[in-house]
Amino acid sequence: MSQAEKSQAVRVRPSDPQGSRNPLWTLGLLRSEITTLLRRHRTYALLAVLAAVPVLIGIAVRIETDGGGGGEGGPDGGAGPAFLAQVTNNGFFLVFAALAATLPVFLPMAVGVVAGDAIAGEANSGTLRYLLVAPAGRTRLLLVKYASVLAFCLVATLVVAVSALAVGALLFPVGDVTTISGTRIGFGEGLVRAALTALVVAVSLTGFAAIGLFVSTLTGSGIGAMAATVGLLITVQILDSIPQLSGVHPYLFAHYWMSFADVLREPVYWDDLSKNFQLQGLYVAVFGSAAWARFTAKDITA
Repeated sequence: MSQAEKSQAVRVRPSDPQGSRNPLWTLGLLRSEITTLLRRHRTYALLAVLAAVPVLIGIAVRIETDGGGGGEGGPDGGAGPAFLAQVTNNGFFLVFAALAATLPVFLPMAVGVVAGDAIAGEANSGTLRYLLVAPAGRTRLLLVKYASVLAFCLVATLVVAVSALAVGALLFPVGDVTTISGTRIGFGEGLVRAALTALVVAVSLTGFAAIGLFVSTLTGSGIGAMAATVGLLITVQILDSIPQLSGVHPYLFAHYWMSFADVLREPVYWDDLSKNFQLQGLYVAVFGSAAWARFTAKDITA
């Protein structure tokens, strides 16, 4: 057991059984879990990789621009190419281009690693029983674990957005933003749209996070749970790209991920965004319930 895990286990032990029913104690447990998660070297590595993606995209676009490749292109309904074409004219668009580049693979893979390790990692390291010594209850512990994964979703998304905004401002001019609809909004309102976009992307990952947590309750191997979760992500992405399976596409958790581009319309186009939120809520309800049923009935031996 690492020193961070030992200190976490000590912090979650209440002085009396009544303390475990105190909401403030639950918040303390959540704060301890998030702190432990964000202090892990693996988390640093994942966030560093995510922060590097906008840097690489920005440098590549800058080199191409200096080489005469140009970057002309008007805004349209596309997410990746349209945003990338706009980066040379306004570095602000690097935020959207980076989110479009990381959302299909990099961001969910990072979330899959964290979610898959949430329960299985504790069991594998022998700390799960130690955490349950405190009368916190399995339901409360599971909710805290899921909340910490959601916090990571938000932090990871913000890391990509902030890195992209900084790189875009350093390498390209910034100013008023031309929306996908062709209208112009001020840079301040553009920042609000960028923050809203990051929030939408984080919410888009909640369903996949619930799946990862469920997988984590099925095994005592953290590596196995991470691999299974990431493997499921790849499978769903492949299924979503096969035209012959268009009938099932709207039910796949990743199908509406790119709807975040609609935040940059004027006015914001909510149809696909609403479908995305509803689909993620359905996945959270189904797989969250499955994770609860499995974890509360599981024989904890480690």
